[in-house]
Amino acid sequence: MKNLSKIFKTLSDESRLRIYYLILASDELCVCDIEKTLRFSQTKVSRHLSYLRKAGLVKYRKQGLWMLYSIAESQSAEQRQLLQSIAAGLKANPVAQRDTQLLAKNIQRGCCTTYSVLKPHLMPALVGAQ
Repeated sequence: MKNLSKIFKTLSDESRLRIYYLILASDELCVCDIEKTLRFSQTKVSRHLSYLRKAGLVKYRKQGLWMLYSIAESQSAEQRQLLQSIAAGLKANPVAQRDTQLLAKNIQRGCCTTYSVLKPHLMPALVGAQ
């Protein structure tokens, strides 16, 4: 129960929901791409990513100068079910849709560090979803 409560507390913030969904929709993103897409400061993005990381919702890896964030594995079946429901709700949300469309445009323009510089051969599915 504590684990689910922690997820609810973490995702009760709109900024964290938006960041979580962007990462979910793109498989992996660096901080700079989240900043550019959501028009948040680096400090704000880093703070919210820290909350998401502490709740076990995202993980990161370092590649050169960049920290790349991806969705962490669910720790239980109930956590997986809850996060699938949240993802379905976000997929239908106009703000989340707008965020992913902007990210897709940034990727197509070559303005996305994650997919322009670090892994251009691995375009996420959201690029063709416009």
